[in-house]
Amino acid sequence: MAAAQGRLSDGADGTDGRDEGDGDGTPPAFRQAVDALRAARLRPEMEVEKARPPQRLAPFSYALEAVVVQDGQDLADGRLVLLHDPAGHDAWKGAFRLVTLVRAELEPEMAADPLLPEVCWSWLTGAFEARGAAYVEPSGTVTLAGSHYFGALANRRTATQIEIRASWTPREGAGGVPDAATHLTAWCELLCQIGGLPPGTPADAAVVSLPQRRGPQSPR
Repeated sequence: MAAAQGRLSDGADGTDGRDEGDGDGTPPAFRQAVDALRAARLRPEMEVEKARPPQRLAPFSYALEAVVVQDGQDLADGRLVLLHDPAGHDAWKGAFRLVTLVRAELEPEMAADPLLPEVCWSWLTGAFEARGAAYVEPSGTVTLAGSHYFGALANRRTATQIEIRASWTPREGAGGVPDAATHLTAWCELLCQIGGLPPGTPADAAVVSLPQRRGPQSPR
C-alpha cells in the first residue's frame, strides 16, 4: 500500500474516477458519505488507499483497501466497499450497504481455539457498539483455512489464515447520510484486532485481542 498512514490517500473521489461537480449525477448523500470516509482520521498503523469498486452491486459504489503495518510487517489486510442505491434496497433495509473482506495469518495454536470464530465476529459488532455506530441487518462468515507445504516448499511452516466476510447497513442520519467515518473507524479497529494489536481506545479494552505475530508472515 502506498497511501499515507492513518488516513485515506488524497485525491480519491467517490465516483469511480469521475471528478466532483462534473455533472455525473452522483447523489449528494453518497458524495457526503464518501467525503466523510476520505476525511476520517485513523490509527497510525493503518495504510489505506482507494481501490476499484465493484460495478454491478449497486448504482453507486466506493471501495478502499487497507493494511495494518507495524515495524515494517503486514499484520492484516482488508477491503471495504460502500454501496448506495438511492431507491433503497429491500434486503439492505436502507439505501446504503457496507461490505468487507478482512484477512490475517495466525499462529497454529491460536487457530486451534474453537471459540475463535465467535470472538472475531464479536470484534466487528463490539467496535460498532463502542463507537455508537448504528447499523442493522448484519451478516457474514468467519473462515479458517490451513496451508501445508510439501516438496520444494516443505521448509515452510504450516500457515493458517482467518478470513472475515461481512456486510451491514449503516443507519442513515440527517439528509439520509450515514456516519461513514465512524463505521470506517470501527472497521479499522477490527483490522487492528485481527492483526494482534492492542485496543486503540479505552472503549475497546474489554475486547480480547489475539497475541501479536512472533515473526514475518509466510508469503501468500
